[in-house]
This record gives sequence, C-alpha cells and structure tokens, in this order.
Amino acid sequence: MGGLLEAFDFPALAELLGEIGADAWLLYDFHGVNPVATHVLGIRGMGTRRFFVLLPRAGAPVAVAHRIELASFDGFPGEVRPYAAWRELHAALRPLVAGKTLAMEVSPHDGVPYLDRVPHGVVQLLEGFGARVVPSASLVTRFAARWSATELAGHRDAAEALAGIAQEALRWAGSELARGAEVRETAVQRRVMEAFARAGLVTDHPPIVGFQANSANPHYEPREGADRRLQTGDVLLLDLWAGPARGSVFADQTWMAFAGRAPDAELRRVWEAVHAARDAAVARLRERWGGGGRAAGTGAGPGGRARGGIAKAGDGAQFVHRTGHSIDRDLHGSGPHLDNFETADDRVLIAGVGFSVEPGIYLTGRFGMRSEINVFLHETGPEVTPSTPQAELLLV
Repeated sequence: MGGLLEAFDFPALAELLGEIGADAWLLYDFHGVNPVATHVLGIRGMGTRRFFVLLPRAGAPVAVAHRIELASFDGFPGEVRPYAAWRELHAALRPLVAGKTLAMEVSPHDGVPYLDRVPHGVVQLLEGFGARVVPSASLVTRFAARWSATELAGHRDAAEALAGIAQEALRWAGSELARGAEVRETAVQRRVMEAFARAGLVTDHPPIVGFQANSANPHYEPREGADRRLQTGDVLLLDLWAGPARGSVFADQTWMAFAGRAPDAELRRVWEAVHAARDAAVARLRERWGGGGRAAGTGAGPGGRARGGIAKAGDGAQFVHRTGHSIDRDLHGSGPHLDNFETADDRVLIAGVGFSVEPGIYLTGRFGMRSEINVFLHETGPEVTPSTPQAELLLV
C-alpha cells in the first residue's frame, strides 16, 4: 500500500488550478460522504470525524484532522494541524482558507450530483472565514476518475468473464425451460452469483434479472416468492456487474435474450434500435477522439447520438435514463457521464477515464431492452469491453 499522496502529480494540479482560477484544492470528508477525497489522498483508516486537506497551487499540503484519527495521516507529506473541539477546528481553518479561492466538490444548483459532495453548511463555514468556493469538476476527472494500468487490466479480465457468465446463464434458462423445468428470475440471479464465486469475482449487489414485463423496469429487483416464472416467448434482461476485488474498477454489462426461436417484428425492431444506438455512441467517440491525449468533447455528444437514434426509431419517450455513467472505484463513478438528459454534465472526456454505454427502450407493461458495454479512453482512442459485445439477440 502506498503512502498518502504518493506519486501525486502536483505540477498538473497547479496547472489545472490556474485554469479554473483557484488557489488550492480543499478536500473534505466526513463519514465517507466524499469518496473523491479519500481516493485522491489514499486514506484507508477510520473516518468518523471531519478532515480538511489543502492542496495549494504552490507550497506544501496542509491537513486539519481530529486528534483521535491522526493515524490516518501517518506519512502525510506536509503539516498536519490537529483539533478536537469545534472551536479548535475553526481556529485551524480560518487562517488556512481566508482570502483564498478554493476548489471543492460542489455543483451549482446540484447540476451533477456526483460532484456535489460537500455539504452546504461546510461551504457556509468556509465562506464565513473569507474563502470563495468554486467547483472542482476538472480536478475530479483528472485525479479521481482515471484508471491505473492495473485497474484497466482487472476490468478487462472481469469484462471477459462477465460476458461468458451472462451468456451461459441465459442459455441455461432457455434449456431448463425447454425441458419443462420451472425457471424463475431469482434462480438466474443465483446462477450468476455462483458463477462469480467460481471466477473469483466480487460484486456489491445481485444482478438485475427481468423476464418480459419486468424487463421494462430498468432497475427492477426480483424478490424470492414474488418473481416471475419464465415462459416461452418472454424477453430476458440480465444486467450484471463485478470486479476482481472491492474497490476495484468493475465491469458492468447488460445482455438480452428471447425464450424461443422466432421473435416477432417488434422485438427485432426494438433490439436493432438499442443495439444501433449503442454502436452509434461508440462511433461518435471514435470520430471525435483527437489522439495524443486530446479530449473528445463532453459525454453529451455520444450520449446525444444514441438518444437521437432511438428517437428517430420512434421510441425517444421510452429511453428514460442517461446513455452512460462513469465507472471508477465506484460502479457509478465521479467522472464524466455520457449525459445531457438526467444531468447537465459538461465535463470533458479525457484519456484514462471509463464509462458505460447503455441505451434502452422500455415499453411499460410489455417488455424492455437495454444493451450495455463499457468503454475506456486510451490516448489513442476508445477501447470497448468486453472484446466481443453482444451483436445479436440471444435465442434461448
């Protein structure tokens, strides 16, 4: 395990702070409300008290931490100012922040909730000390959302494993149905979880498994005793996510199947619309990527390309969520999303970040379809995982 801020790129921070007109990045956390802070700092210890860490454009970092949790700051490359009583906290903060413009995890009008981590009361406190608080969006993308080479390798392995597990589970459901066995949504869930265990993968939640009408609920959760039994002619949706360890970069995929051999024209039309929208988003990324580490614009471009394709197919009102979410150490990460629908995320996509691409069409009470892959942005362009995404509706 590395030390706090080990290998942190302070020159890059100084450059970005200059671009946004800030004197420092002030990282704040309390009880894990701001995962950006703990990831950037590399803190692994107990976090039951407030801490503030000032990363200035010039000069050494300064931490303000509670006396009972100073061990979390062992090896900190700067001054650690301890406090216990709230008056001590205020006395330590006031001279540290007075007159400074501070970048923090805030989002005006809660425009992007993933960036709105610092409570309003904390902002009020700092402003009362004479500080000015500005959003840290570009800093979060650069220092918190990018994947390491090790994380990319683990994600790739997990993605290939998930693709195999998903197809096996869906085909198993079809074969069990064909022999007359009862197949329920929770049974498919269990089969996936057992496959994760055999593959050495971990997850934070069982997969989404929805048959027919339940597949039209994007975040449906089957419950034992209240789940649906598979019938011939049903649509099957399987959304699964896992990684090599807790805190790793998970893979996140959705696979679609049909219980039968002859899906009707509408099912085929919806699948083709979703599949084409997914690929159109990736094509937009490839078109816009400049190479050499240059940005590919914001996520609104590929997100809008996917949404436009589904709207052209006549199903725009049935695409009820963003096109894709950031993936980092959190499945729904803090980096840029492919979104100008749920949120106005105007952050630029840069090399090193990853995200899902998952357009869907949901016909309430009938069926829904979603096709989900992941993308990592190299300096040379996007890499899609898994290496062989779903191209045809699985007939099981």
